[in-house]
Amino acid sequence: MTEYQHIFEGVKKGARKLTGLSNEKVNQVLHNLAILAVENTYFLLEENQKDLDRMEQDNPMYDRLLLTEDRIQNIAGEIIQVSALPSPLHHVLESKTLENGLSLEKTTVPLGVIGIIYEARPNVTFDVFTLALKSGNGLVLKGGSDADFSNRAIMSLIHQVLELNELPTSAFQLLPADRAATKALLEAVGFVDVIIPRGSQGLINFVRENAKVPVIETGAGIVHTYVDESADLEKAKQIIFNAKTRRPSVCNSLDCLVIHESHLSALNDLIQPMLESKVQVYADEKAYEALNSSELISKADESHFGTEFLGLKLAIKTVANLDEALDHIEAYSSKHSEAIVAENQETINRFLLEVDAAAVYANASTAFTDGAQFGLGAEIGISTQKFHARGPMALKELCSYKWIVRGNGQVRS
Repeated sequence: MTEYQHIFEGVKKGARKLTGLSNEKVNQVLHNLAILAVENTYFLLEENQKDLDRMEQDNPMYDRLLLTEDRIQNIAGEIIQVSALPSPLHHVLESKTLENGLSLEKTTVPLGVIGIIYEARPNVTFDVFTLALKSGNGLVLKGGSDADFSNRAIMSLIHQVLELNELPTSAFQLLPADRAATKALLEAVGFVDVIIPRGSQGLINFVRENAKVPVIETGAGIVHTYVDESADLEKAKQIIFNAKTRRPSVCNSLDCLVIHESHLSALNDLIQPMLESKVQVYADEKAYEALNSSELISKADESHFGTEFLGLKLAIKTVANLDEALDHIEAYSSKHSEAIVAENQETINRFLLEVDAAAVYANASTAFTDGAQFGLGAEIGISTQKFHARGPMALKELCSYKWIVRGNGQVRS
């Protein structure tokens, strides 16, 4: 790790200077960055194109890698939204005075230094910097080689803004896009407080299995929507179409339609909008027999269930009742986002109670699992685990707490 130790030491030292920043100063930096991003749209698109030229357009990651003028405008808008949020720091969560006169306050503080390992998603560079600065955390970024030109362009703008505001650029660093840097970050004990992987299940598994630093798992979404016997089918058609096709490359998009067998006669109509959008369908035996012949429809095998497609592909599973639906979801879910379409309230309540996922929906598209949609501002990821943070992770989840104890000479007997 010696090759990277000076970087980690610089981030840790620079991060100490962030906790004392006023919220006004932080917001000024974020406003400056939002303006600079829009002003440098051509530069960002030019560098992004260098990355795009190295990737096939049918790669599921292509859409995540792609920057456009509209997306840069949206990123700038999200930066401004985060600036408008209250600071998560220095909040007194609990206070008490003990019988011996000691005054105790449980107060929110930054996690410290956050490491982010992510794949072809340059927007993450903007998002995590914005959240890290607002929550007083230093940041070590390790992007993938697929997005290296884009990430370095964005980081250059971030450093410009930090220098303009006389803040330490050392607190926010982007590592080289190579495996040696990944290994160094995973083993940066004493320098990095937590690592958050953003990307595929394979990336998350690799980080979890190899990190010596604590890890918060985020990102991978194997998402189901169960259309119950009591479902309003027009409502179901709109929900599953939106969940699958709005942006198929993101982690909250629909991967498996679980359908009650009583609706097999309506299945052709239910999925017709998706076929018109060129969604490839992998149907189990019962669903396949109920569907009209199409080059977009084929028989599913075991590999199609429990797969995060990240593209225009969808599996269909037929069930006889709610219990079978719950069993299927339990077997294949990544505990990200799961949904039911139903009108029977008892069925809805059972689903919401028994499904183990970070976000569970009734009669709505899973496309809403997103920090901005939840009113949290930009997000650092969707946590699929249960310790510390679950679901969209934003400012509050990037904080820990410490006990501040004030005395007047007390000693313990």
